[in-house]
Amino acid sequence: MADHIKYRTLRNYKYQLLYDYTIQIDLRPASEIIEPHQGELRFIRLKQNGQLTIFEGYAWDGPSGPTIDTPNFMRGSLVHDALYQLMRNSRLDQSTRKYADDLLHDLCIEDGMSKLRAKWVHWAVRTFGGSAAAPGSNHDYEELTAP
Repeated sequence: MADHIKYRTLRNYKYQLLYDYTIQIDLRPASEIIEPHQGELRFIRLKQNGQLTIFEGYAWDGPSGPTIDTPNFMRGSLVHDALYQLMRNSRLDQSTRKYADDLLHDLCIEDGMSKLRAKWVHWAVRTFGGSAAAPGSNHDYEELTAP
């Protein structure tokens, strides 16, 4: 049985993680990555040994594109969105995008998605996902100043 995540729906994002989630992945950064790297709240940590932790409170928009948010898509979308956020914020190199897309595919299959649907998901993120991982494409929030 696959690992589980707990999440809830939100208004600005679709989901919010209710408990920390840790997974061992094959990315090995030269130094530990903590995102955001400034401030007190930490939502993503990738250790040098490949241990990725996404912390309670992390919000994400679930699977993107013309698709249905099924349980066998949620864990993959969580990990994929966290890795894309690290790329958008220049904390991971763009060369890791293929790995993130491949991992999404593998997690979806591990969680019970049909191989045909997982293949379609992989094709979609490989074809259309580049702009979502590009540095400077971070649309997570708008910074405002008053007065």
